[in-house]
Parts: sequence; structure tokens; C-alpha cells
Amino acid sequence: MRRLSRLALLPLLVVLGVVTLGSADTEARYNDLGHKMMCVCGCSEILIECNHVGCPDSDRMLGELKAAIASGDTNDAVLEAFQEKYGPTVLAAPLLTRFNIVAWVVPPTVLVLGLAGTFMLVKKWRLRTVAMPAVADDPASVELRARIRKETEL
Repeated sequence: MRRLSRLALLPLLVVLGVVTLGSADTEARYNDLGHKMMCVCGCSEILIECNHVGCPDSDRMLGELKAAIASGDTNDAVLEAFQEKYGPTVLAAPLLTRFNIVAWVVPPTVLVLGLAGTFMLVKKWRLRTVAMPAVADDPASVELRARIRKETEL
């Protein structure tokens, strides 16, 4: 009899474990997505951490977030839906799209290429310096230099 009751408890424990695991996963997703969005009431707070007393938007948005998670939408789908509804300012950080990647990569690349080009141009200009012509050692210029040195001595 005891063995039979233990076998009957096994499926209950499995179901309880799955339900608990599912709710922990849902809670983690809720927390993660709530921290990736901003409250749109104007308080400039993260959605879950909005401490604006009587906030007209955070409760509604949190309810929408819970409904989206409960419906089984992916994280990206939830973020895109909120962005479509409330605009790009609802996201605490922009989504990783092709345009955003280009916007983050192109300016530093152009800066590095510009610095490298400037360095190469200056190096090329330095190599172009014209050598000074050799001073002629004719007797008149040697005599003139000697006279200049003599007159400029203190």
C-alpha cells in the first residue's frame, strides 16, 4: 500500500515541478522584459521600477506585459509590439537591428580610417622635404663667413 501511494505521488510531484518551473521562467521573463522598457508617463524610470505616485501608465503597461508573456510571445516580439505601440522611447536600449548596427559601427570606422589616412598623408609629406643645397666653398664665401663671425663676436 505504501508503495502504491508513493507511485501516486510521483506524477503529482512532476506536475508541481513543471508548474513551478514554468512560473519561475515566466517571472524571470517578466522581470527581464520589464527592465528593458521605460515607463511612458514621463518619469524617466524603468517600467518595473516606476515609483511615480498615481502613475497613469505603468499599471496598464505592466498588465499588457503580463498578457503578452502569458500568450507565449517571444521576448523580441513583445519588445517590438511595445515599440510599435508606444514608440522607440519605450525601450531602455534600442533593439539590435541592421540600421542600429550600422549607426554604431560606421562612425568609429570612419574616424579610424580618417586618422589612418591623415597619418599616411603627413608621413608622405615628410618624405618630400627638399634637401638644402650644399654650401659652396669658394674663397669669397669663406672669407665673408669669417668676417661675419668676427663682427658678431661679443
